[in-house]
Amino acid sequence: MKKITTDQAIETLEERGVTVDDLVDLVYELQSPYVKNLTHATCKFNVMRVLGKREVQNALLTGIELDRLAEKEKLSSPLQEVVAADEGLYGIDEIIALAIVNVYGSIGMTNFGYVDKIKPGIIAKLNEHAEGKCHTFLDDIVGAIAAAASSRLAHSNEGLED
Repeated sequence: MKKITTDQAIETLEERGVTVDDLVDLVYELQSPYVKNLTHATCKFNVMRVLGKREVQNALLTGIELDRLAEKEKLSSPLQEVVAADEGLYGIDEIIALAIVNVYGSIGMTNFGYVDKIKPGIIAKLNEHAEGKCHTFLDDIVGAIAAAASSRLAHSNEGLED
């Protein structure tokens, strides 16, 4: 059985137009108001730790594969139409993302809700639904990774911020 690696998760994200730096920027945006002297290096460290988690890798690869299948119109109807349209009441995309967020506790939930609502950075680009592209799962997965890394960072800096 082939094991998923952090490098494979990163490559899969990059194939879909998302870089580690995009994730770092999201974490920095989320945590810089709360963590004094926060650096991008610290954000990257936390992003990489999140990407190293097996359950994160599993959720990432599953969601991206569903997006790819929707782009190729390989899902059965009506699931094909629901995923391709990123229907608001579908919700399974958020459920997969919550598997990532739950790794780091309840603060991850609030971070994810915030990111899902305001759609900062790369998430806004993914959510544009460019012709021929489906990011129904990826936009939520990216938000969840950023939220989880932000949560990890917040937990590791408890009591250190002003």
